[in-house]
Amino acid sequence: IVGLILIINITNDHVTTCDNGISYKTSLISKILGKKGWEISWEEIVSIKSFPTSQGSKVHYFSSNDNRNFLIPQRIDDFERFLLIIKKKTNLQIKELTYLSPLWTYKLLTFLSVLMILGEIISLKYQILSMLNL
Repeated sequence: IVGLILIINITNDHVTTCDNGISYKTSLISKILGKKGWEISWEEIVSIKSFPTSQGSKVHYFSSNDNRNFLIPQRIDDFERFLLIIKKKTNLQIKELTYLSPLWTYKLLTFLSVLMILGEIISLKYQILSMLNL
């Protein structure tokens, strides 16, 4: 149960866009583990930098006019809409921006995890019942 709470909390980060800029907010546990949130205005973004990962995909960063880099979230719902907002607000080329993996893969992993937890609960129930029948 503690692990489930930790996983839900760690994966509960979110992205917010508005007319002024974009922000990435992290949960309390993510902050404790060293993951920091950030906020940048659209005017501060001067370019998008791309770097390869060891798994063969790419990660992308907003680069600001004061040489700070902000990791562009690539695991969000409606990623295509997010890209359109970036293009509209920054006028930068976004052709290289893609998600790391489709969101359905995370939903499938969540579903399988829930099935495993239910299996553990059912197993525990029958184990307790068998101990009481001794």
